Amino acid sequence: MQVWEIDDRDLDVEGCRNLVHGDRVLSLSSERLNLLQHRRRQLESFANDGKHAYYGVNTGFGALCNVAIPKDQLNNLQSNLLRSHACGFGPAADPKVVRLALLLKIFTLTRGHSGVRPSLVAFLMELYNRRLTPLVPSMGSLGASGDLAPLAHLFLPCIGEGHFEQNGSRVAASVLLAREGLHPPMLEAKEGLALLNGTQFSLALLLENLFAAQGYFDISNLNAALSMEAFNCSPAFLEAEIHLLRRQEGQCTAAAQIRSWLEGSDLASRPGKSIQDPYSFRCAPQVHGACLDMITWARNMASREINAITDNPIQLDNGDMISGGNFHAEPLAFASDTLAMALSELANISERRLYQLICGYRGLPDFLTSDPGLSSGYMIVQYAAAAAVSMNKQLSSPSSIDSIVSSKGQEDHVSMAANAGLRGRQVAENTGIVLAMEWMTASRALLLTKPRSLGPALAKLHAIYQEKFPLVSEDHSPADRYLPTLRFLENQLFANSSR
Repeated sequence: MQVWEIDDRDLDVEGCRNLVHGDRVLSLSSERLNLLQHRRRQLESFANDGKHAYYGVNTGFGALCNVAIPKDQLNNLQSNLLRSHACGFGPAADPKVVRLALLLKIFTLTRGHSGVRPSLVAFLMELYNRRLTPLVPSMGSLGASGDLAPLAHLFLPCIGEGHFEQNGSRVAASVLLAREGLHPPMLEAKEGLALLNGTQFSLALLLENLFAAQGYFDISNLNAALSMEAFNCSPAFLEAEIHLLRRQEGQCTAAAQIRSWLEGSDLASRPGKSIQDPYSFRCAPQVHGACLDMITWARNMASREINAITDNPIQLDNGDMISGGNFHAEPLAFASDTLAMALSELANISERRLYQLICGYRGLPDFLTSDPGLSSGYMIVQYAAAAAVSMNKQLSSPSSIDSIVSSKGQEDHVSMAANAGLRGRQVAENTGIVLAMEWMTASRALLLTKPRSLGPALAKLHAIYQEKFPLVSEDHSPADRYLPTLRFLENQLFANSSR
């Protein structure tokens, strides 16, 4: 098991993915530890000076920010904050999202701008390294003042409360921590606020959706190539100069990927071509490319946020502690909404290609069955894909344009970034299934027409798929193959990119 040392290096999107999906454990550099100790001493001096009010350190929270808290109650103030804010609801968040949010919080706390004790960071790192995942309801964040409700549930174990998810079961934190020999660090001045203020839950949702989107862009181009082979398209529209003249980077990348899968194919010389192919084929580079540009933009937003300080108040390098609004997740709300639209469009155009393949055009049998009437073939695969695409369109209505006043008017504009990320999760799941449906449909179409000479790379991948999932001529349940097909495509493309 590899150790990843937290020091002054920035962390990027791919680094987050490697950490949270791999088997690395975290450690803290001596320089970071010294910084945390120094900043904690500074904060304790603020808390104990008795002359100044520091938000959330010796005052109440939100609309209660002007209520002074006695020195002997500062620790209780922080524990009460976690308890009162643990009011989430709905299905439990994906453990991968929770683990990623935990990693992001550890990373931002070690930057030294929150003034927490090193012992609190050490406890969180133990949870991460032992793969102990708190149980966090998915709903309840407004995406401003931090992801308050989800993060409160995530960090209740710091005071020995809350629950963990373990092997699909709900286990009380007190029970699991005792079993692990871990002692809750409890909370002291400012620490509850430092745990709750921040965009880590919204960012974790965005990152998980990005991880999916990056793979789905590649699968979309692979699918377009296979569908072009099955539909006997002209590859002329993939000519590189056409796309260079458009000056859109994503489009050029998409066209190049599709061309690479068709390299060595006899597609260009086959008879029976139409002068122009339907838009879902001919404009695939333009649509896929525009989606890639939006994915790239969202990725850049996420990269900046990973290394951002989103606490409040913030300890500055000169020793001052200043209240601000870095916890407002508007950038993430826009990024998640944009990413959902991009994913929705990848599914949208994929379903249109699927539709063309089942309609009996260009020598293909109606609904890809040799016995139409008695058999329905893939008629309802397209029907199901249409349902997913329609839902995606509804889910892609932006959350970021909504806001509801909260906390007695103190928090009068919020981002709804977590809602955007949660909706994006559903869009991503639907899109993955639609892409699997297109691959299955194009693969079936190729096996029900005259033999064709595919390019070597595409022919090899198609052959491996057929070995795992042989053609079933008679009617059967295609649904059993959706997720296995998606995992096959993800694994194959990841293996190819690794080489």
